[in-house]
Amino acid sequence: MSSDLEPALFSPFTIRGTTFKNRIMVSPMAVYCAREGVLSDWHFAHYAKFAMGGAGFVCMEATKVERRGLGTVGDQGLWSDTHVPRIRAIADFIHSQDSKAGIQLNHAGRKAGTLKPADGFGPMDRSVEVEGGHWEVIGPSAVPYLEGWPVPREMTIRDIEEVIEAFGQAARRAHAANIDVIEIHGAHGYLIHQFLSPSSNLRTDKYGGSLPNRMRFALQITEHIREIWPAEKALFFRISAQDDTGWGLEESFTLSRELAARGVDVIDCSSSGTNVRSAATNAASLQLGFQVPFAEAIRRETGIPTIAVGLIVQPQQADSIIKNGQADLVAIGRELLYNPFWPHHAAMTLGVDPEFKNMPPQIGWWLNKRAKSGYRA
Repeated sequence: MSSDLEPALFSPFTIRGTTFKNRIMVSPMAVYCAREGVLSDWHFAHYAKFAMGGAGFVCMEATKVERRGLGTVGDQGLWSDTHVPRIRAIADFIHSQDSKAGIQLNHAGRKAGTLKPADGFGPMDRSVEVEGGHWEVIGPSAVPYLEGWPVPREMTIRDIEEVIEAFGQAARRAHAANIDVIEIHGAHGYLIHQFLSPSSNLRTDKYGGSLPNRMRFALQITEHIREIWPAEKALFFRISAQDDTGWGLEESFTLSRELAARGVDVIDCSSSGTNVRSAATNAASLQLGFQVPFAEAIRRETGIPTIAVGLIVQPQQADSIIKNGQADLVAIGRELLYNPFWPHHAAMTLGVDPEFKNMPPQIGWWLNKRAKSGYRA
């Protein structure tokens, strides 16, 4: 850890065999422009700019482990070997910029087949064939996401085993794609979260009822991925630390400890997502760093490294989160969409790189010249 006078945001962070050059993570953000899960040149440009911008860790968006797990048309996929080459090309470029490449593995469950945000919020017409297929909506129980949404088919034990295996095979492909870090998406009302929450999981078998039973699916996925994922590579897990529908911090403490016992290295601490009520509660709390207390609490209570998310926009704010021991990494989303070079600007602001020497040399010298000229916008 740096001294009180040194910016902690730009100190290195090592987990297993991976060292991040700084504590800035690009939060996985869905952009909905893949075709049958395959990435395009647009994705290359999208992720490349964050690596050029100076982030120590670029995490690719929620990537579906099977086709019926697609949240919507355009989701990134890793259910086929055909998805690997494009992802690997992006990962290799990220590495060329001295950054680490991550991918978030996800299954939408009962939220599958959602309209793109630009097209409005709501379920798609599942009767229409899209990209060569139909959506089968599955979930832990026959409980729809919202009124008017399709009732999911309750998953059988065979379904559960198939999805666990799909996560494992996606991990195998992520390794083939030269990915450094996998993040399992267990938050925001997607399938893993659906099993965790008592509001969406009404099962009476070994996957429902008690907290240990509701955690079983998440823990089995983690165990299976850790068996396949190389021991020297880090494994992260994103949780909704609190969702106001029967899942809170105490449950998150328990889950985090169980995940760590099965090889998870870092807990990414978000919140909400199970239904409209929890989403509304989340929206009402939108202030700078509104989810940082979750990362701080889990880190303090469990001793497990955490990631803080939620409107982290200012260099001094991000630095203080690391310096004060509230989290080990900060995940930044919308601010990096607005300004992909935020890490370099933060380094200048905090006095780490006032002359942009750590920026790609093709452009850093121009900005240094601009700064020395005294120009101010």
